[in-house]
Amino acid sequence: MVTIDLTTPPAPPTTFLDGMARRLALTLPELRVVADLAGGAPLPFDLADDGSVPGRGSLSGRLGQSRGSVEDSAYTDALGTLHDPHDTLRRRGLVGDDGPDAGLVGAVGLLATPRLALDIDVAAGATQVKAWHRQDGGAVASLSTCDGIVFELAWFPVEQWTTELARVTAVPEDLRLAASHVPALLDVPYALADSVGEALRSGRSDLVPVLVGQGEGTVLGDGAELGDADAAAALSAVHSESRGRLRILAAEVSERATASVGVVSWVLLKDGWHSLTPHHDDGARVAIARVDPDDLATELAPVLAQVGLREGTT
Repeated sequence: MVTIDLTTPPAPPTTFLDGMARRLALTLPELRVVADLAGGAPLPFDLADDGSVPGRGSLSGRLGQSRGSVEDSAYTDALGTLHDPHDTLRRRGLVGDDGPDAGLVGAVGLLATPRLALDIDVAAGATQVKAWHRQDGGAVASLSTCDGIVFELAWFPVEQWTTELARVTAVPEDLRLAASHVPALLDVPYALADSVGEALRSGRSDLVPVLVGQGEGTVLGDGAELGDADAAAALSAVHSESRGRLRILAAEVSERATASVGVVSWVLLKDGWHSLTPHHDDGARVAIARVDPDDLATELAPVLAQVGLREGTT
């Protein structure tokens, strides 16, 4: 049983370089070549059988809705304009006569053989990013992309993981934050939150007051019970203000036949990120709480415990 503490600030680095992650931008063809040089290490997403355009259930699907034929063609054309990956890797000094860069191969190898895996999906405004974080022992490797063509590969000591996770929740500069109609802590029956969302998606906002009035269970705002009008406004705002979402799937990778999976879900509202935490208290409920970007590591700690890892000193 390993111990990972994501809630205690990392120790100050002894040198400037110790406190930095090493990052490289790699195109998809370059990434595939490096994976081949690393002994055929599998990447954390699927490629089409011919190794070119991702298909259904693969990277294409992971980055959002399925591409139409026109978008598939544009994706293929974009890959076709890239230079030969063997040449570009050599010109960049990442592959030499004695083989590929050792750190690069080690990072790709860690992506394929981790002890702990985090699959991260973030959408904010028009931007969507898919990232994979893989950890084993004192090292972490991460891979991320927003278009399936160019990837950022990074590797760093596990003590710096908290800092790297904070990068995941950075709100794009073009999304300006403003006041929200959602309380800092909104606690609602899950069925009510779901039915209100369905009504709004169907264009039946007139049904929201009826659903709130007839719903079972109380709606709490910052610990106090809300009246029907305030509850309807707050629940409507949760759905109407949504500008993005974050989901992290965490799993321990081991020799066990089955491995549990933990989930962290956030939604981006007008005033920033809010966590979504289901719980059972007089029925199924969900707590929607205002969080800071730096809170992600703290939110992950109980999830890591859930999948079989101890969260250190928390």
